[in-house]
Amino acid sequence: MYLKAIVIEEFGGPDKLHEQSVPEPKIDANQILIKLYATSVNPVDTKIREGAMGEAAGEFPLILGGDVAGIVKEVGDNVSRFKPRDPVFARPRVFGTYAQYVAVDADVVVKKPENLSYEEAAAVPLAGLTAWQALVDHGKVKAGDKVLIHAGAGGVGTMAIQIAKHLGATVASTASAENEELLKSLGVDRFINYKKEDFSEVLSDYDMVLDTMGGDIQHKSFKVLKPGGHLVSILEKPDESLAKDLGIHTAHFMMEPKGEQLEKLAELIKKGELKPVIDSTYWLNEQGVRDAHAKSESHHAKGKIVIREK
Repeated sequence: MYLKAIVIEEFGGPDKLHEQSVPEPKIDANQILIKLYATSVNPVDTKIREGAMGEAAGEFPLILGGDVAGIVKEVGDNVSRFKPRDPVFARPRVFGTYAQYVAVDADVVVKKPENLSYEEAAAVPLAGLTAWQALVDHGKVKAGDKVLIHAGAGGVGTMAIQIAKHLGATVASTASAENEELLKSLGVDRFINYKKEDFSEVLSDYDMVLDTMGGDIQHKSFKVLKPGGHLVSILEKPDESLAKDLGIHTAHFMMEPKGEQLEKLAELIKKGELKPVIDSTYWLNEQGVRDAHAKSESHHAKGKIVIREK
């Protein structure tokens, strides 16, 4: 059986995304086959498309996409937690979710909370897990901590704000003026309009900074941290010699798909403590995915850009 997928056969701009028929994935004993209802665009998708990951991205034709929400179509012989038609969502271990069906390792799949649409569910896994691992695993955030989240209106930022508040932190965040209302509604205690205020001049004695920007922003972030604080970057490795001089812990990491952590996010969603922010939604077809990528690269999206199939 063949199915629809959006693929690239060479690196380049959004115009390199093409609709193609591909064979339905075959699952092994520890996997499930998900009929996709929605996926989303993440910055890593556009980086892979441009060729920034090189050969590590895989072989052409390449299917992009790192989030899936849909229903179970088929389960492997060793899988007992799921059955056909279960509503689920996941961050698969390998990219390839711009397609009608996706084979996923069962251990990273979680049942979709009832209070979440498929479009919302598709907006959670990659960004939510990135935020969770940054704050909990690397930032060691605990109740009473002060946390600065850069670019709070982005996909990771909107998740991180809510998770930090759940952990009991006081949260500051940078964004443009048009996003002030959104960020305050998510729980931000100190909003910083980066066009009018220099965060490094107005903040001090912070326990953790989540760096989503790199470069000069990352360098200036050292100034706001207290000795023993954590600078966690999802973009580039912080200056280790400067960190040593200041007594700052640093981390640069790539998110790892973890089912047990996605389960924790699902619990927060069920309790109403976490809700994805969706900027816009596009169809899973050639033009839709091209437009979604163009929107992502404009860097003006609030929250996540979703692609839907149903």
